[in-house]
Amino acid sequence: MLDFDDIVKSEDEIRELIGYPSELVKNKVIHYLDSHCKEFISLSPLLFISSSDDLGFCDVSPRGDEPGFVYILDDKRMVIPERPGNRRIDTMRNILKNPRVGLIFVIPGLEETLRINGRAQIIKGKQLLNHMQVKGKTPLLGLGIIIEECYVHCAKAFKRSSLWDPDSWIDKKELPNIAQMISKHAKQLGLSEDQVSSALQESYTKRLY
Repeated sequence: MLDFDDIVKSEDEIRELIGYPSELVKNKVIHYLDSHCKEFISLSPLLFISSSDDLGFCDVSPRGDEPGFVYILDDKRMVIPERPGNRRIDTMRNILKNPRVGLIFVIPGLEETLRINGRAQIIKGKQLLNHMQVKGKTPLLGLGIIIEECYVHCAKAFKRSSLWDPDSWIDKKELPNIAQMISKHAKQLGLSEDQVSSALQESYTKRLY
């Protein structure tokens, strides 16, 4: 196993370097969805969900759709629809072994994000999933989230990265060639860059829902 040199081995070492959170930070956590959290979620078209299995192997996966795609049942429960993806089902396999998840909700143009921690369950009841129907298609499954913690995450990461500032964005000609990357990573299949690009476009245009 490869390790780094001069590693930190205790929280005390960390605290000596960075100190402690302010009283505001320590007291900003709530344990349910209030009206502010519900409004934030209703305006968010994108979230990231983190999960891990019973051995601690981790995964972070995005979920995105039109703002309001997450269905809120009440102050303690919400459902994330499972739209068609790559069928790896990493998140769901993890949830079956360890229900603890963490979520970050993002609103374009807003540098603060909403963090939610809780327990997840995989649901398949059509009566509930029909609320998340798009273009006549009901999701086959959903992730039911039971809320345990909610709090606003500060804007420093977005400010440092200038994520929402178009002037900071890389020219499209300089962006990574994703089809080329996938072709190289899956080279044992012998697929060309053009074949991968065609497969991606087919998936993006015909299998979003």
